[in-house]
Amino acid sequence: MFDKIAGRALVPVGIVVTGFLVVCFVLLYAAIKQVVIRDSILQANNLAGVVLKSTRYAMMKSDAELNRAIIQNISAQSGVQHVRIFNKKGVVAFSSKPEEVNRQVDKKAEGCVMCHEKEAPVSTLGSMEKARQFKNAAGEGVLAIMAPIYNDPECANAACHFHPASQKVLGTLDIGLSQEATQGALASIKIQMLIFSLLTLVLTVAGVITLLKMIVLVPMRKLQEYTERSERNSETLRPTNLPYELDKIAQSYYFIRVKLNEIEQGSFKPVNNAAPCRNK
Repeated sequence: MFDKIAGRALVPVGIVVTGFLVVCFVLLYAAIKQVVIRDSILQANNLAGVVLKSTRYAMMKSDAELNRAIIQNISAQSGVQHVRIFNKKGVVAFSSKPEEVNRQVDKKAEGCVMCHEKEAPVSTLGSMEKARQFKNAAGEGVLAIMAPIYNDPECANAACHFHPASQKVLGTLDIGLSQEATQGALASIKIQMLIFSLLTLVLTVAGVITLLKMIVLVPMRKLQEYTERSERNSETLRPTNLPYELDKIAQSYYFIRVKLNEIEQGSFKPVNNAAPCRNK
């Protein structure tokens, strides 16, 4: 196959087109995945904001039972893995899992270290910095958001609170969401992109082969057939019109064959203008 023009022309084209589509597939999927994950993080941050606003009134009234009810109701929603509220010391004050209450959290653990890696804890984080991804004990992907609970003036001035106004952060909300839906969406997108890439590859290669055949391979085959007929026949045939520069090649071949036939038949004699030698 590689000893013919068709093989030497079509195989590199197929390799180049395939490589181009693979690179485009990888880059496009990476961009789409980044957008999907970013949107998931923004939605998780919005949910964390809703939870903070929902528990704000109960915290202002120091109503622990209402806080527990709110957290349990939120954790019962589809896709919510856990909801926790830590106090300033890192102790779980409220949790959707009762066994975690009053448990001390390791500040060097994932999700805490980004704020507590320095001696002075970081009190402000961006939307993306609040997020972390991990797998739970069941091996399921979880997207968790750590949202600080800030000390507003109403909190510092409330009669039932003892937090000074200088204390910026009262605690932390930790909410974890299942990534099953996100991973399913990404898997569906990957399959659709793969099918689209394969169809694009097949159609592109088929189109290139068709054009290459019409423009190059068929005229080249006609030129080859003409030269083979001329070699088999004693009488040189005038070539038919061929496209592009191949017509000039055929015409040149025709004139060369005519001259060779004239030479072989003796009809072509060189002219000698020299005078004959005379014996004296």
